Amino acid sequence: MITTDFIHGSPCWMDLGAPDVENAVGFYGAVMGWTFEPYEGAANGYGAFSKDGRTVGGVGELTEDGARSAWTLYFNTPDAEATAAAARQLGGTVRAAPADAAEMGRLAQLSDPQGGRFAVWQPGKDQGFELADVPGSLCWTELYTTDAAGAKAFYGELFGWTGTDIPMPGDEPGTYSILTPAGGDDNRMHGGLMELPPEVLSLTGGTAYWHPVFTVDDTDETVARVTANGGSIQMGPENGPGVGRLAVCLDPDGADFVVLKPEA
Repeated sequence: MITTDFIHGSPCWMDLGAPDVENAVGFYGAVMGWTFEPYEGAANGYGAFSKDGRTVGGVGELTEDGARSAWTLYFNTPDAEATAAAARQLGGTVRAAPADAAEMGRLAQLSDPQGGRFAVWQPGKDQGFELADVPGSLCWTELYTTDAAGAKAFYGELFGWTGTDIPMPGDEPGTYSILTPAGGDDNRMHGGLMELPPEVLSLTGGTAYWHPVFTVDDTDETVARVTANGGSIQMGPENGPGVGRLAVCLDPDGADFVVLKPEA
């Protein structure tokens, strides 16, 4: 369960790097019902997506060299500088050094040793998103990686996450690791990771990547809105036993996300 009561290592923000912010705003407004408000004085057209008046994430123009259009997941930290240094020591990469976002907080852009891109947020006046785990907001985070053991070791050292391995449902091979922040109980489970071969990770040229999962009221209706507004479907809609009805989607610029109607 993702909450807005943030603790160290819990998801606290997400944003989209888009080639065309206006087009992205139109797409997610139509598909997710989000509204957009630009931040005054922010570079690259950056601003916040909101649902029912509460922020769910952000979007800005894609500026990072060599990056694809994608969602970036942010995890809470009390010290962005220390977390960035620890990530480097653990074999990760600091793609953007810790920097202040005015008085709102401090952030750093990082990658894990397998290439999975993520960010950390040290809150100032802004703690993070204001809505989670309800329709139209983030409900889960997921990492596809080429090395599950290595990823669990990296994030375990960096954030203190624990991982619980469960078999994949049905006839699917392998295991799925459920991630929980340090000091959290089962109600704090916030994501999962699974190992896939490089040739399957086509979106990122064989490297690991994170993506968000959004709760929706009706998966099939949401999928219809995705395709009607220029997006496409990679998988589904299908029923996941014990999970719900889900689909893996791409927006018009290729940023991937999952929509899920949780099982009652």
